[in-house]
Amino acid sequence: MTYRSWQPEHRRRPRLTPRGRLVVLVGAVLAAAAAVAVPLLLLGGPDRPAPEKTRTLLIPEGWRGGEVYAAVDRSLGLAAGTARKAAQTPATKLALPAAAGGNPEGYLFPATYPVGRATTVEALLRYMVDTAGRRFGTARIAEGARSNGLTVHQTVIVASIVQAEADTPADMGKVARVVYNRLARGMPLQMDSTINYALGRDTVDTSHSDTRIDSPYNTYERAGLPPSPIGNPGDEAMAAAVAPAPGDWLYFVTVRPGDTRFTADYAEHQANVAEFNEQRRAAASS
Repeated sequence: MTYRSWQPEHRRRPRLTPRGRLVVLVGAVLAAAAAVAVPLLLLGGPDRPAPEKTRTLLIPEGWRGGEVYAAVDRSLGLAAGTARKAAQTPATKLALPAAAGGNPEGYLFPATYPVGRATTVEALLRYMVDTAGRRFGTARIAEGARSNGLTVHQTVIVASIVQAEADTPADMGKVARVVYNRLARGMPLQMDSTINYALGRDTVDTSHSDTRIDSPYNTYERAGLPPSPIGNPGDEAMAAAVAPAPGDWLYFVTVRPGDTRFTADYAEHQANVAEFNEQRRAAASS
């Protein structure tokens, strides 16, 4: 039987927060406005070229870099691997913080982006990173990071874990608090999401052998934060990382969707894990 001491890592799916839905709505409104306004400007003559049809690319919160690159390739009609290669090429000139070490993971900001015939892969990636720079470069974020004893880049790492682990937006502040409480005590984070990132997979199960893999993302065996973000967090996850909920929690597990149990008591956590395992057994036999 697979044992998990943290929340189950559900098959990752695009999950839009209220802000994400607002972004999509705004994108749709802008697209509709462009579709109306541009033809009006072109009524001067019948020989005018037809206006370009507006397209958008939606990047959901929590997508990993690989998922973003694949979506960019599809949207621009490029060969698979083109966006990843561009992101790793210095000539693309992504405005990443020095602490990122040239790795865009965490800075491909989830939003709705306009895509046209003239859009290049380099320009689209720069747009994403520049958007992250504006979102994460505020005085509020910097002050919040300092108050937690972290740099802004480290806070983005925390936010990426929060985005991956929280079952609902309401749980994000609590998950962030668990991360900080464990860091303060020198305890390994023991997050299944970081192991799954190292293994390049999405799964509900994390086995004992998985927790022994030799990887800097193995937060079962290595204390502290992983070396980079494990996905691209949105505004709500970043807000939770900056201002976590107050609490003494050290453990959490999602017993069933929408029912995540947080506790500071290991025996209580073990009982919650047992209930989670019983729920899984019942689901498998039904």
